[in-house]
Amino acid sequence: MAEANRATFAAFGVDEETIESDAETIPSIGRERRPWQFERTVDDPVAIDVGDVVTFSKTISDDDVRNFAHASGDTNRLHLDEEFAAETRFGGRIVHGTLVSGLISAALARMPGLTIYLSQDLEFVGPVSIDDRLTATVEVVENLGGDRYRLETVVESDDGVVVDGEAVVMVDPLPEDSS
Repeated sequence: MAEANRATFAAFGVDEETIESDAETIPSIGRERRPWQFERTVDDPVAIDVGDVVTFSKTISDDDVRNFAHASGDTNRLHLDEEFAAETRFGGRIVHGTLVSGLISAALARMPGLTIYLSQDLEFVGPVSIDDRLTATVEVVENLGGDRYRLETVVESDDGVVVDGEAVVMVDPLPEDSS
């Protein structure tokens, strides 16, 4: 389990040294890493409302893809073998769809409060190449009551939308002793 966690963190660009040095700042681990950018329109979990938006941006590297393959076990040659992938409809390697959609989760982690994923519907609209810069955007489109929200979820590259979907989340307050 610990090895899988290390591989998952590595896939998102967090090394063990960073994890150890940032351990006291959880749940905000990695929020200020320079290759990552995020913005949000609300800072207080009790103020979340329709129209609030959170974005998270990251460039997906070859290391991210290889670490994700290691962590997930998804070793499809389309993601890892350039010669094989060159002969496919994509003309080269592409990023795992689940890794791309993981940026939605990264955006949700930056909502105020403790965001709990309840459901996600996705449509993979286009491929993502290694070294593409991606931005995940989550927007509250409906307050379902009980601290539950329906969100529009989109991941875009410079070429346009690559993942489109909808999620339902619950937002709890952070525990008293965290910040």
